Amino acid sequence: MHFMLQQGWHCQFLEEDLKTRLARSFNFKTPAKVVDMAERGGYSMHLEGRQALERAIEVGRGGIWLELTEEQYQLLKARQKGEK
Repeated sequence: MHFMLQQGWHCQFLEEDLKTRLARSFNFKTPAKVVDMAERGGYSMHLEGRQALERAIEVGRGGIWLELTEEQYQLLKARQKGEK
């Protein structure tokens, strides 16, 4: 998951090749929602991981590796109705 502060927090998801974007992205108003997304996505919130995430939020951008379930992965790959 790549995230950037841009009139809110824009979160985008990439395949393992780090080039191919998945269909879904999210925009959040607060950095707490970015942390929540990381936790739900299986990001390791041990001390080092938590500090790295906090630092990226302070800087206004960053990327983390998520450990998604197959169901979560398929939901991110699927386009929502009305999307092109």
